[in-house]
Amino acid sequence: MKTELNHNEKLVKKGGANLQKGFETVGGYLYLTNQRLIFEAHAINIQGGNTIIDLSDIESTEKCWTKFLNVIPLMPNSLAVNTKTGDEYRFVLFGRGAWQEKIKENLSY
Repeated sequence: MKTELNHNEKLVKKGGANLQKGFETVGGYLYLTNQRLIFEAHAINIQGGNTIIDLSDIESTEKCWTKFLNVIPLMPNSLAVNTKTGDEYRFVLFGRGAWQEKIKENLSY
């Protein structure tokens, strides 16, 4: 993990994941801490960089389908993270139910 943790921030879960960004599925790693959800893209992607979502900004999570070209449903192995500002982030990952539960456990309402 390259992202520096905040004071009192602890890593809860990590694993390989893809983030659907438009037509591209960006490969990398997803990290859940007790404060944030952090996606770090692999260097070989066209759309690189980090995506950081504060847990306090998450409105909901839902299991969804991975879509080819962001249109054609392929497999039911994605997790959508919806923010209070209306943004949606779709992560393709193994064990999406376990990720969803861990995120819910760490949300601060």
